[in-house]
Amino acid sequence: MSIFLEGFSASLPTDVHAVLVLDQAGWHGANALRIPDNITLVPLPPYSPELNPVERVWLHLRERYLSHRLLDDYEAIADACCTAWNALTSNRDTLRSLTEFPWLQQVIS
Repeated sequence: MSIFLEGFSASLPTDVHAVLVLDQAGWHGANALRIPDNITLVPLPPYSPELNPVERVWLHLRERYLSHRLLDDYEAIADACCTAWNALTSNRDTLRSLTEFPWLQQVIS
């Protein structure tokens, strides 16, 4: 996570400060985590998947593409995941409808 934050920080223009909303995975708040000065981490409350937009993306992928299937091997699993992801990302409206929460507009406005 520290390596990711360092790379993300370096990619930002010098006058930009980023705020990242994170779930409470252990590596998101590890004591050894190095957070660059131009990034602020905002943790979601524990046990609040309804606040994490990506949870709805995973649910959508599982419900429509990945559940109730028996796949033969790793390659079949990777192919199924790629097909599901490509179907999701081929329609921006679908992804937007899954991840756009009313509170997000209030935060970014």
